[in-house]
Amino acid sequence: MPRPEIPALPGLLTADDLLATAATIAAAQEPSGAIPWFPGGHTDPWDHVECAMALSACGRRDEAVRAYDWLARTQSPDGSWPAKVVAGTVVEAHREPHQCAYIAVGVWHHLRVTGDTSFAARLWPAVRRAIDFVVGQQDDRGTFTWAVGADGSRADGALLTGSSSTYQSLRCALALAELLGEEQPEWELAACELLHALTAHPGYFLDKSRFSMDWYYPVLGGWLTGSRARADLDARWSEFVVGGLGARCVNDQPWVTGAESSELVLALDNAGRSDAALALLADIQHLREPDGSYWTGWQFAHRVFWPDEHSTWTAAAVILAADALSRTTPANGIFRGDGLPTVTEIPGPGCGCGSVVRAAQDA
Repeated sequence: MPRPEIPALPGLLTADDLLATAATIAAAQEPSGAIPWFPGGHTDPWDHVECAMALSACGRRDEAVRAYDWLARTQSPDGSWPAKVVAGTVVEAHREPHQCAYIAVGVWHHLRVTGDTSFAARLWPAVRRAIDFVVGQQDDRGTFTWAVGADGSRADGALLTGSSSTYQSLRCALALAELLGEEQPEWELAACELLHALTAHPGYFLDKSRFSMDWYYPVLGGWLTGSRARADLDARWSEFVVGGLGARCVNDQPWVTGAESSELVLALDNAGRSDAALALLADIQHLREPDGSYWTGWQFAHRVFWPDEHSTWTAAAVILAADALSRTTPANGIFRGDGLPTVTEIPGPGCGCGSVVRAAQDA
């Protein structure tokens, strides 16, 4: 069997470079299939999926399938996963809806990379249960609580970053449903109401504006597009981006991080700023180690790598950014929304925008 085409960016990252990076992710994978933040660290469902996507993009499909099988095998009866697991032991039992929804992005990505519809069909029950759980957490304003307790209690407040990720997940879930002939009108309505909350009601979300993710995730999640996306990225560029080093995690700390920088690369690509995206990806290569792993971040005031870890999800974000910029795998446009259904903005019944005809429910 010929080797799958591997992402590469001439003069920056070769295919062999990215294969080495994928190998560091695979080396951290546990026998169960779980992919922790680093060997011996904790696993959460969102970063686990991000790592599986990177493995798929680099041709390590067996390891990626093991990662998705772990999700299907460990899913709770209600369709969720606990926020943190260490070596199979739950250490944080609450559920975070955006993390639970991300399986849809991963399964859709793996399908696009491999063309394996039997894989998608096999994972579909886990995706369906996860998205049903997430949609069940939506309030009448269209937003999702950021966390659900093990007892079912909901935390106060919704997060812009998490909600933007959930929006992408719902679109991927709808694409899978269409492919498999499983209509899901409630999911579509949930995406429409979430889109309205995101675009029309920024006050519905907790103020996390010091975090760079709240700046670029609306573009990365695919609901803020075009000239408005470019204007928003331009408006706070100097606040978060440190020339030659990368993007800050928070605007008030001298700390650039590889994952946030790589996600910003993806957002820039979505907004049509490919030159800036490529330059930013080049800037963070000071975080790269000879084995292909990446430090999580660099504290540039004290000139130290911090924390003392090479995180799998940072490596994964680099690979996915390289794939997007190089247009290599068939899934390279997943963050640009290639092949995903269009969502129409609809106010939720409690959002204060007047009465709404809930067409999807009445149909």
